[in-house]
Amino acid sequence: MPPKKRNTGAPLNKEIKQNNKVVSQVKEENSELSIDKHKDKDAEFVTLCEKLKVTDAVCDRAWTIWESVRTSMEIVLDTNKKLWGGCLFIAATDLDAITFTFTEAQKAVDLNVKQFSSLLKKMDVNMDTVSTKVNAAMSRLEKKYDVSRALFQRFEKTCSKIYVDASDSKGKDGAEAKRIIRSSWTLFLLAKGKVLQMDDDLVISFQLLMCVLEFYIRRCPASLLQQPYKTATNGISQSPPTRTSRRNHSKAKPRPPEVDLRLLETLCKENDCSIDEVKNVCLTSFSAFMDSMGLSGVEELPEASGLSKQYEDLYLKSKDFDGRLFLDHDETLQMCDIDLSQLERTPKKNQSGEEAVLKPPQTPVRAAMNSIQQLRIILNSASDEPSGILSVYFKNCTVDPSEEITRRVGHLGELFCQRFAQAVGQRCVEIGSQRFTLGVRLYYRVMESMLKSEEKRLSVQNFSKLLNDSTFHTSLLACALEVVMATYGGSSFKNGAFGSGGGGGGGSAAETDLSFPWILDVFQLAALDFYKVIESFIKAEPSLSLDMIKHLERCEHLVMESIAWRTGSPLFELLRQCREEGPGEQAEPPATLNQPLQHNHTAADLYLSPVRPSNRAPPPSDAQATPTSQATTHSPKHPRSTSLSLFYKKVYRLAYLRLNMMCSHLLNGHPELEPIMWTLFQHTLQHEYELMRDRHLDQLMMSAMYAICKVKNIDLRFKTIVTAYKSLPNTNQETFKRVLIRDGQYDSIIVFYNLVFMQRLKTNILQYASPRPPTLSPIPHIPCSPYKYPNSPLRVPGSNNVYVSPLKSNRMSPSVMTPRTRILVSIGESFGTSDKFQKINQMVNSSDWPLKRSLDGGSAPPKPLKRLRFDMDGQDEADGSKSSGKSTLIQKLAEMTSTRTRMQEQKLKDDANSVKKEEP
Repeated sequence: MPPKKRNTGAPLNKEIKQNNKVVSQVKEENSELSIDKHKDKDAEFVTLCEKLKVTDAVCDRAWTIWESVRTSMEIVLDTNKKLWGGCLFIAATDLDAITFTFTEAQKAVDLNVKQFSSLLKKMDVNMDTVSTKVNAAMSRLEKKYDVSRALFQRFEKTCSKIYVDASDSKGKDGAEAKRIIRSSWTLFLLAKGKVLQMDDDLVISFQLLMCVLEFYIRRCPASLLQQPYKTATNGISQSPPTRTSRRNHSKAKPRPPEVDLRLLETLCKENDCSIDEVKNVCLTSFSAFMDSMGLSGVEELPEASGLSKQYEDLYLKSKDFDGRLFLDHDETLQMCDIDLSQLERTPKKNQSGEEAVLKPPQTPVRAAMNSIQQLRIILNSASDEPSGILSVYFKNCTVDPSEEITRRVGHLGELFCQRFAQAVGQRCVEIGSQRFTLGVRLYYRVMESMLKSEEKRLSVQNFSKLLNDSTFHTSLLACALEVVMATYGGSSFKNGAFGSGGGGGGGSAAETDLSFPWILDVFQLAALDFYKVIESFIKAEPSLSLDMIKHLERCEHLVMESIAWRTGSPLFELLRQCREEGPGEQAEPPATLNQPLQHNHTAADLYLSPVRPSNRAPPPSDAQATPTSQATTHSPKHPRSTSLSLFYKKVYRLAYLRLNMMCSHLLNGHPELEPIMWTLFQHTLQHEYELMRDRHLDQLMMSAMYAICKVKNIDLRFKTIVTAYKSLPNTNQETFKRVLIRDGQYDSIIVFYNLVFMQRLKTNILQYASPRPPTLSPIPHIPCSPYKYPNSPLRVPGSNNVYVSPLKSNRMSPSVMTPRTRILVSIGESFGTSDKFQKINQMVNSSDWPLKRSLDGGSAPPKPLKRLRFDMDGQDEADGSKSSGKSTLIQKLAEMTSTRTRMQEQKLKDDANSVKKEEP
């Protein structure tokens, strides 16, 4: 049954010891390459090793990798040298013995960054060819390259608007402008490298670039400047740099940092960024950097050669790519083929003036600045303190939570700024403070919206238990901060988020990645608690962009896939208590899988009503709700936890969707296998949930697929499964390359299957080979997303595939309609007045679907819902009701389709008749 693989079982520890031994030898041995030791290798390969100054151990390791790759993939003769370069990069990174920069490796094998990355992916023919360590190193280089390239694109575009034409290098002004441009880019690279520990941070790097440009423009001769920068520098004393002043600038006494606000405002306006944020970076991070360089208060331009020498030292230390090569458009850092003018051009309206055409793709910098601007517009009017409405809610509580909320926000703010500075750079404390302030504003704004909805839903005003629950507040603030951090950071996620332990976010104190789940680690917040607030947060804040809704939805998936399953998570304690109640008790019985998933639980339900009430008892109000800590320690026999039940329902649905995608990729010819694989997968999650501890949902999925194919004699190898898995969205190579085996030891998915999964589930797996297999688990009901995306189509109640989109503009008014478009939208009857369309639009845009009854001409008001529905999508499913017959709207849509079909048929007949008449 187990798949064939080298080095399984006992050799695992042996291999780890051997790797440690090799690394220690590399550190002890001489860095000189001994040519005589490598006579058995290809002479050109040894020459390449000598050029890159690698050690003997790296040379040997790279040759071993080459021999493995050569036998596993098709190789063209002229790609040998390129593959050797990849092998040397892999070996040097794995052995912590990198003696060359990435640019040197690129030039030695004539590859740019993207080509080098693509080469490594092609070389990963076996799951152990390219380690997760190498993947992480290459991913970091790619991300830094993408950020640097985007910044240089904007730098070039901005400089073309600031300075006179620098392309005329023969002219005095052109040559001087070109020298200033090269010097300013080098100073920016130096500032980014020294100020930021996270030198792939796009937003702060761009703000530093604005500071550098302001510094140079202020000292630049007016004759070299274009408008509006020439006007913005009026009144600034400008003296052309002299050799004497440049030579003596290091001896000048530093003066307090000066920032020309008018010039900075012009730069920020031209580049769509916040003047407040750039000014903050200028007065803190940038001024501290200039002090360290001895450039504060100096009126002359710094010596370009001195800056280049300092950056050279930084570049050789970092061992990555040389950012100065952007200035020369070097092939190793070749630019994107898309013309910037096409990317940033304002979309033109069509001739009819009805609607703007689709916007072209934005540059990364412009996209980031737009997202930040939208967030700041929303939160600029919000307060850093509780509003008057919130204060009333606080006073209505049995125990006023005001002081505790203020104290908690202050404490978490200090913690956040401290950890932000550790991650980004010690000079960036104020930047962290600015972002925390935005998060606090969003936190209070969403809290107010939630409480208003709860008041309508429960008809109570005393939310004492909820508002005195520290976990609720910490989770809500963490969610608000995640929105802010994702807006500034590009909605990214930490690679291999499931890899480390800890109930919160894992990671070390020196973590330099602000991506989710960094915020959980900062606040020491359990992922399961953070998960409880996500759905209510999205529904309570209608201004969230589509990208941010998707980001939070992805955060929810990450929690369910792996983060909530880390050692120390409260999830395992809930599951243990559930199991202790008896063999029949389960987190969520399989029989409920094919039932619709209800989305009527709010954050208040999940935090304060963890125990599901019986069918006879009404849902408890906030005043009657029992905290989690009390509910889980009292009566030995109680209903299942609401939060645990809902969590497991969502996990089951996510798990099945992943399995379904994999089966559609690999097993189209064997549709009967999917329900069997799902049954094994679901059984594992239900009865062997300990296998999920510090592991990933997809690791169990791939193992279940392989196991069923084995017992059913279907030839499906792990290599094939992994190849298909790579093509799925939101996957990471660590998922199958670095799986927990035991006691902190990790290996590939194949070793996990052989030593852990198969050993634990052998008896259950073999049952599927017998003539009488176990009963199959129901296939989960997959609902639409509970989150109402802006301007997304709404499903018509009582239908399966009929959706209605909100009217975006009045371009379909009768005055601009053609005869054909009139018939297409008339729903089978004469156009008549606009009243009917206004009613349809009212129904679509309204949050209350029962308004559709008014279309039938009835005057009776719609019946009030028992509970307030945040999401009207699929409300009939959430209520457990189904439409007994076709609604009037459905009938009219059917009539519309029928009318359109008849028109098309008549048109075809008319065309045919006209053709016959024209024949000679």
